[in-house]
This record gives sequence, C-alpha cells and structure tokens, in this order.
Amino acid sequence: MPSTTLTFDAILFDMDGTLVDSTEGVVGAWNEFAKMYPTIDVHNILSSAHGVRTVDNLRIYCGITDPEELEREALRFEEAIVTSASAGGGRGIVALPGVKEIMNSIGEAGKLPNASWALCTSATRAYATKALAAAGVPTPDIFVASEDVKKGKPAPDPYLLGAKLLGVDPTKCLVVEDAPSGVRSGNAAGCKTLGLITSHTKQQVEEAKPTWIVENLSKVSMKKVDGGIEVVINHD
Repeated sequence: MPSTTLTFDAILFDMDGTLVDSTEGVVGAWNEFAKMYPTIDVHNILSSAHGVRTVDNLRIYCGITDPEELEREALRFEEAIVTSASAGGGRGIVALPGVKEIMNSIGEAGKLPNASWALCTSATRAYATKALAAAGVPTPDIFVASEDVKKGKPAPDPYLLGAKLLGVDPTKCLVVEDAPSGVRSGNAAGCKTLGLITSHTKQQVEEAKPTWIVENLSKVSMKKVDGGIEVVINHD
C-alpha cells in the first residue's frame, strides 16, 4: 500500500465527523426543532448543514435573526444532540475509526506550553466539551469553538485562529476535515488539508479540493517528533 509521510508544525482537527460521530443526535435534534419550526426540511438540512456553525444553520433554516435568541436556540439544539444520540438505546456520541489510536499517540501533544495540535470546531464550546468527553477523546488546551470567531467555516477564521493560538504558521499546519465547508476553510487559511469520507460522498469532498483524501483516520498514523507531528497517510 503506497503511503505519504510528512511532518507538520501542528495538526488542526475538526470535531464532528472527523473525531466523533454524533449523527444520531444531530438527526434527533433537527427532528425535535421541526416541531417548533414546521417549515424546515430536515432531509435537505441534513444533506447540506454539516460542518457549519449551529447559529448559522439556525439563521438560514429557521429564520432566527435576534442574536440573543440565536445563542439560546443554538445551546438548546446542541443539548438536544447530546440527549438524542443515546435516546431509545442509541449508541450515543462515539469516536470514529482510527481516532483513539491517534490520540493514544499524540494526545499529550495537545497540552501547553508546547502544544502541537488543536481543535477547530463549528460547535459551541459547551457542546464540544460534552461530545469529546462522551466519545472518550481528550480535550486539547487550544480549542477554537464557534463563539470564538465572527465568521465560521468556510471562512478561514477558525483555522487561522487555531494556528495563531498554537504560535505556528498556518502554511505549516495540516487541517483534518470531513465537511466540504471545513476543507474550504482550511484551504483558505493556507493549510494543507486532509479530507475524510465520513459524512459526505467522495465526490462532494473532492469538489472542495483537499490536498489528500482518505476514508477515515484508520488510514492515518501520527506521532510526536522533534519539530512537530509526523503524519503517515496510507493510500488505497
């Protein structure tokens, strides 16, 4: 199996669809919100809303414009993800393939003062913290959440901020993403991008033009080395 080996100053991970799978919870949350906002098309939303901040999705699909109401409803939506994920015997929020192996290898590299990986998510900090804990994924010290940026993905702001907080050049970072909007965000930030086929079709991910594409993180290994993190990408 051919492989690519590179060393990056830092790794910038997305969360939902990249490190954790909260699909059952997201479906449940949108179905719950459809009771209050009956005009929304849940099927259409599920095919296009992934990787976008909750506040932006609620503004687009539910027509909420008041900033305070948006914040309240975003928190309510993300609480509904957590409760819906395990409702009725559901499997809950779980780590995706390959994630625990990578975290066993580089988890400690997420700690300051010499952190070399960060989380850059479209979720709120409150929800992301709960989701990571539920999936058994460590929370890094550098953690960019939706409320930390004025413009969410596909704008470059989340990944630019993540690189800045780590004290590294974004062009020397690898962004790991599953959503086309997130891949575009990483590309716009000047990072190399690794697209995962966990929540979208291969064609959808390819259209966002990631530097590399793999099925999921089981195809990737990472280890802490002098000067950053070594990444081995195994190609099919």
